[in-house]
Amino acid sequence: MLASLRTAAVFGVDACPVHVEVDVSFGLPNFVMVGLPDASVRESRERVRLAIRNSGFEFPPHRITVNLSPADVPKAGTAFDLPIALGILAATGVVERRQIADRVLLGELSLDGAIQATRGVLPIAAAARRAGLAGLLLPSANAGEAAIVADLDLIAVSSLVEAVQALNDPVSYRASLASRPPFTGPTGSLPSVPSLLSVPSRSSVPLDLHDVRGQLLARRALEIAAAGSHNLLLVGPPGGGKTMMARRLPGILPPLTFDEALEVTSVHSVAGLLPPNAGLQTTRPFRAPHHTISNAALIGGGPLPRPGEVSLAHHGVLFLDEMLEFNRHVLEVLRQPLEEGRVAIARAARTAVFPAQFMLVGAMNPCPCGYAGDATRDCRCTPMQLARYRERLSGPLRDRLDLTVDVPALPIDALGDTSTAESSASIRARVVAARARQADRYTQHNISTNAELTTPLMTRYCAVDQQTMSVLKAAVRKLSLSARGYDRVRKVARTIADLANEDHIRAEHVAEALQFRSVG
Repeated sequence: MLASLRTAAVFGVDACPVHVEVDVSFGLPNFVMVGLPDASVRESRERVRLAIRNSGFEFPPHRITVNLSPADVPKAGTAFDLPIALGILAATGVVERRQIADRVLLGELSLDGAIQATRGVLPIAAAARRAGLAGLLLPSANAGEAAIVADLDLIAVSSLVEAVQALNDPVSYRASLASRPPFTGPTGSLPSVPSLLSVPSRSSVPLDLHDVRGQLLARRALEIAAAGSHNLLLVGPPGGGKTMMARRLPGILPPLTFDEALEVTSVHSVAGLLPPNAGLQTTRPFRAPHHTISNAALIGGGPLPRPGEVSLAHHGVLFLDEMLEFNRHVLEVLRQPLEEGRVAIARAARTAVFPAQFMLVGAMNPCPCGYAGDATRDCRCTPMQLARYRERLSGPLRDRLDLTVDVPALPIDALGDTSTAESSASIRARVVAARARQADRYTQHNISTNAELTTPLMTRYCAVDQQTMSVLKAAVRKLSLSARGYDRVRKVARTIADLANEDHIRAEHVAEALQFRSVG
């Protein structure tokens, strides 16, 4: 007998529909699987065999052929376990329907028949919605994630026995769930947006900038960077507070919009980083990889590409502490995502595209010993050591950092100062207002921040008067700014004007932007 079911494979952050065809025929017992399955899919044969037996069903002692169509798309992961098992049971008559074309089935099987969570459920649910399917049959632990997509009928199961019951008699199965806490309502419909966005964050309470003593210029740079989504470099000796301030940056960023939250949740779902029963992610990501990270871990990759740190930081912050300790070739791979806001990883079968629109925040010492320019300690680095150290950050990458600020060591008197600095909440209010001005201004251009401005749009929105242009021209000559540096100064000046609630860029806005361009 032949049975056919629907499931899906994830490539990048997109889901590809897959048909699972199972044929059980008389012949010598054999279990053959075709359709470009990788090792994790081929291993499902033993998991499926034992899960069926340990769930109280008979595993057919016949020839079993499983075809995963389309056959030219690589299949990876353990989400195919459940559809393969249900296909075998459908082909042998245990599941009454042999053609299940209205619902996507996915889940990993344990040997005792329990169904484990799988990755990539949100993109799969979105693909099912676009294809006009009725809904999903999926692990209970993934129900909250799939419920983000509206108008899908979700059947959440925790074992193979429950999955068979749900397919054979869905009415009775739903009645048996009446005593359980509902996952997303009786039909798995999307809760209201306010209820999703009001779910408490699983992360700790954001750190507050009122803990930072002094460093007024660096605090101002953080505010400007947050308001315009600009890249930032903090330079200073050890102990000046660079890491402390960078880790408090998420506390002054505006909350995720609903569309941004969907994108962030999709990336983390594909990466398998969502905890069980997770719903919509409501906090901006903050990623701080160690300096020993590889190219593939930072940018993404693998035989079947997975998102790297730049994609996991999408709509959030990528913090590189001790930036010059990273291998130079690792830093250089950041150049494309910083410009394009995405990462394209080409493989023989197809190209995976991951979103990578993030704020890059780097922290570095001014020299190998860390005390160049420090008034209290002597630097013992030779000119050659200093030159080699600074060459680790290439000119093209340095050019992509919108703001650079010195973070000097604090004197003892400042460390003992008990006066309360401005809190993150008050700074965040100004940042949110500036972001709102930008979102309104760029509504028709499908961008939301000044950092995303293209050259044609800058001609329209970053125009300056004659006096301001003379300041810019003088700075270009004196600082030897490149064309990219010139554009970045104008973008930062536009953000400073937004923070000041000004419609036009003035000379003082450009002067402040140049202050953060000329450091070092």
